[in-house]
Amino acid sequence: MTDPAARVTEALAELPPAERALYASLRAEAARSLSPGGLVLWAEGALALHRMGRGPEVVRAWIEAAAPLARELGEDVLPDLVRDCLRLASRTSGAVIARVLATAPLAARRLGDAALFRGWMAFLDTLLAQAPRGLRPLLDHLDELLGVLTLGGLRRWALWGAEAHRSNPEEQMRYFALASAESKAVLQRERKGTLFVDIHRRIGAYLRALWGRDFAMRPTSGDYEAREGLRPFLEAGLLHLPDAWDDWQGIAGADIYRAAAAHAAAHVMAWRGPLAADGLSPRQMACIGVIEDARAEALAIARFPRLRDLWARFHGEAMPLDRVARGLLLPEAATTDPLVAWARAEFAGADLASTTASRRIGLALAERLGTGRLPAPVAAPYRDDNRHLWETEEVDWDEAPAPAQRRRYVSVSEMVNEVEVETAGEDAQEILVCATEFFDDDGTSFNAREGRDPVAPPRSYPEFDYRIQLERPDWATVLEMRPLAGDPKAVEAILTEHRPVLQRMRRVLEAMQPQGVQRLRRLEDGDDLDLNAAIAARLDLRLGRQPDPRVMMRQVRITRDVAVLLLMDLSQSTNDVVGEGGERLIDLTRAAATLLAEAVHRVGDPFALHGFSSDGRHNVFYQRFKEFGEDWGPLPKARLAGMEGRLSTRMGAAIRHAGWHLSQQRAARKLLLVLTDGAPADIDVRDAAHLRHDARAAVAEVARQGVSPFCLTLDPQADAYVAQIFGARGYQILDRIDRLPERLPRLYAGLARQG
Repeated sequence: MTDPAARVTEALAELPPAERALYASLRAEAARSLSPGGLVLWAEGALALHRMGRGPEVVRAWIEAAAPLARELGEDVLPDLVRDCLRLASRTSGAVIARVLATAPLAARRLGDAALFRGWMAFLDTLLAQAPRGLRPLLDHLDELLGVLTLGGLRRWALWGAEAHRSNPEEQMRYFALASAESKAVLQRERKGTLFVDIHRRIGAYLRALWGRDFAMRPTSGDYEAREGLRPFLEAGLLHLPDAWDDWQGIAGADIYRAAAAHAAAHVMAWRGPLAADGLSPRQMACIGVIEDARAEALAIARFPRLRDLWARFHGEAMPLDRVARGLLLPEAATTDPLVAWARAEFAGADLASTTASRRIGLALAERLGTGRLPAPVAAPYRDDNRHLWETEEVDWDEAPAPAQRRRYVSVSEMVNEVEVETAGEDAQEILVCATEFFDDDGTSFNAREGRDPVAPPRSYPEFDYRIQLERPDWATVLEMRPLAGDPKAVEAILTEHRPVLQRMRRVLEAMQPQGVQRLRRLEDGDDLDLNAAIAARLDLRLGRQPDPRVMMRQVRITRDVAVLLLMDLSQSTNDVVGEGGERLIDLTRAAATLLAEAVHRVGDPFALHGFSSDGRHNVFYQRFKEFGEDWGPLPKARLAGMEGRLSTRMGAAIRHAGWHLSQQRAARKLLLVLTDGAPADIDVRDAAHLRHDARAAVAEVARQGVSPFCLTLDPQADAYVAQIFGARGYQILDRIDRLPERLPRLYAGLARQG
């Protein structure tokens, strides 16, 4: 690994003297907020923007903005910003790009979160496509706009102006410069009451005063099209609060923030571990959540009695759970509701130190509510959605991703004096990496053997909303997870069991193998003389007959240039038993993937085996069982043996991610095989058509990238939707699921020959 200081020097050497001088003047101040690696990103970013060739003002703007931006959001956003600017370069001027860079620290400060900042850059890309003249005036008024709008509100305001003045550039510029009356009217309509960025420091100080500790808070933006933020929620110890809150029934947005933060912090302080959700209905989970909310609030009120007054203002009595929640929060208030009286009696005698009482009382409450419609959730806006309470197969708390390891490059003396163990393992929080490589006796590098392999960073993808005919930028997040390893002997047993299938396909597979160089004889136009044909033609002339003019030949290299990726739907439904043999669908999928891998391996095409499942748009889990450059050996077979089905099917994001992996392959033909057992669906989407339209948009998107998608579906009712997603000739429906292991390799053979 090259020394960071040397990399900085190398990057700066190519910059003009003026930019080098500016870098040098700001370096001492920047070093306070940038690590050595961050200084490298700063210098190499300047070099990349210089090579872009859009003028010195772009490089200067980057040099001045990088350190303040890193102070606000961290160094990870720096390479993303450089990539976004390089992408903008083909469609706008250097002056506009310089303005984007100059306003980046302001946007970061107002948005307050790295994910929202990436959403901001995606919004600029969208605006540049729809209203390029409006981008610069918008940036000139950015402080004023972000002072009253959320990112979603700003997007709606901007796209309204872009559409309304599409054919009138002058009026469009007046709109984005806030010079027209309608611009101010739409701005007033979109503005929010209280922004998170304006109040988060006060809320942090408030929680610190209560509990004597800091709580990490993060804004969430759920109002790209709707005018409501996401409900508060807790995840991985973070308090997620909406990025803006309107006043509610005469209560100021700042008070709602205070109540929501105090409630979430009460949950954190009362946390005793997740509750098992196995076998629970949504009704039972909702009732247990109400009791757990009351338990957390009761423990907090025991320490800080005035919190009762803060929360009580938000509770009504419209619905049964509302009345129960209010009755438990205000135990002295009079009531004539027998359900509330029963809940108070049960809660008064419960041990609040554990969650056992919440489960017991919640189940009894669900039974008393009966079996009618699902009860409406508590209407109090400050309460979170209780997702953190549950430990299910969909959210495995015991197998949460391990914390990221920090790699610090040190000198030889630091390595010798500070290292505590000879080699660091997977649980090490920091890896010391020697800048000068050392090699063991077997030729392997000490540095390469330390720590776990880095996990791929999360990737955000857009999602198409058919109702507005627009893509929601950075809407779905794909998280690559390490597959669990199983016993590779299980995969070998599959190959042994289905050996007759591969024997029947032997001739087909042999015909698909590259044949090397072949001679094409008897051509009228070729590269060489076909000696036999030339002699025959000469004899014909001697005998007075008409000779055959095809006396040339050409040597043709017969090669294959196909890359294949199998994308498997690994949702919960694959655990269902299908057919008369009692096999689960996941077992048939494993067998089909194994036979396909063996078939493609015999042909010699590069291939990969990937799978996906989802738990909402921010958790599209993606697993790579076999990589393109990886041998079809024990390790991929072990991963395939450990394959499991869980969660839901957000197909569009998975197809886009698989298309990205295929786009990295240098192949003339890239084949994406999607194996699924049902329509796209996810827990946070109620409109069944939404994910189908998005999957259709994803298929069209990867097709434009040169990928050929094809779907093999196991759903006998798929005619209603699969053609809409993959096209009339882009799918097959398998009626007999037990024939899946044999059908998938034959499908590959047919599609590969078509190319």
